[in-house]
Amino acid sequence: MRYAWIDAHRDQFSVSRMCRQLAVSRTGYGQWRRRPPSRRATANAALDARVAAIHRGSHRSYGRPRIVRQLREQGVRVGHERVRRSLQRQGLCSVYKRRYRVTTDSAHQKPIAPNVLARRFDGWPVNRAWVADMTYVATGEGWLYLACVMDLASRRIVGWSMSDRITADLVCQALQSAYGRRRPSAGLLIHSDRGSQYASDRYRQLLSDYQMIPSMSRRANCWDNAAIESFFKTLKVERIHRCRYDTRALARLDIVHWIEGFYNHKRLHSSIGYKPPVAVESIAMAA
Repeated sequence: MRYAWIDAHRDQFSVSRMCRQLAVSRTGYGQWRRRPPSRRATANAALDARVAAIHRGSHRSYGRPRIVRQLREQGVRVGHERVRRSLQRQGLCSVYKRRYRVTTDSAHQKPIAPNVLARRFDGWPVNRAWVADMTYVATGEGWLYLACVMDLASRRIVGWSMSDRITADLVCQALQSAYGRRRPSAGLLIHSDRGSQYASDRYRQLLSDYQMIPSMSRRANCWDNAAIESFFKTLKVERIHRCRYDTRALARLDIVHWIEGFYNHKRLHSSIGYKPPVAVESIAMAA
C-alpha cells in the first residue's frame, strides 16, 4: 500500500524523501515497481473493467445487487463483497429525494371504486391487472405531467401520456395508449388512486368501453399503488433528477427514450427476479 502511494505521487514529491517519511527502502520500492502485477491484481483489474462497464451501461444507476446479478448472467462467478470492493476502488455508486408536488386531488364528489386489487401485486398473467398513476417533471418552461400504465405481470410500462396540464385528458390518453398497444380481453383489472382525473366521467366511460374492472386506493394510502409508485421513484432518481430540461419537448423525448430504450427492455427489476420486463413477458408467453 505504501509503495502504491509513493508511485501515485512520484511526480509531485521526491521518491527518496517519500521512502524516508514512510519508512520503506528505496531499493524495495524499485523492486516493487519492476515486479509484474500479481494474479489477484490482474483479476481485480479485469473485474473492475466489467463492473465499470455494467455501471455505465445502466446509466450509472445500478448498485451492487444488480451488478452481481448481471455478472453472473455473463458467466462471471463473483460474490457481493468483491463487487462492493470494486465499486469502492473505482468510486462508483448508484444514484439515490427531491422536491414534492401533490398530484392527487381526492377532495371531490365523484364515484369511488372499491379497492379490488388489495395490494395483490404479484402472480398475475399478462394483461390481466394494470396499475395507473401520474407524476410531475420540472422543466425550464414549467411543470410537465406524466401519466403511466403498468402491467403487473411484468412491471412493463404499457402506456403513457404527457401534458403541461393535469387533467382527465392526461390519464385518458395514457389508458388509450395502453389499450391500443395491448388490446386486452374483457375483465382486466385496472387500479389507480382516487384522484379526480381517475374518477372523471370520461375516464370511467373508457373503462366501461374497454370492459375493464376499476379499482382505487384507499384515501391517503400510497402503498395501495406501490408498484407504480416504485417505478416513478426509479424514473426520478435514476434519470430525471440527474438531468436539466430546458423545455418540455426535451423532457418528453428523454423520458420516452428511458422508458422504452432502457427500463422496459434492459433494466433488471428486483421484484421479477432481476430480469427486464420485456424478458419476463417473453418467458410468460412462451410457457
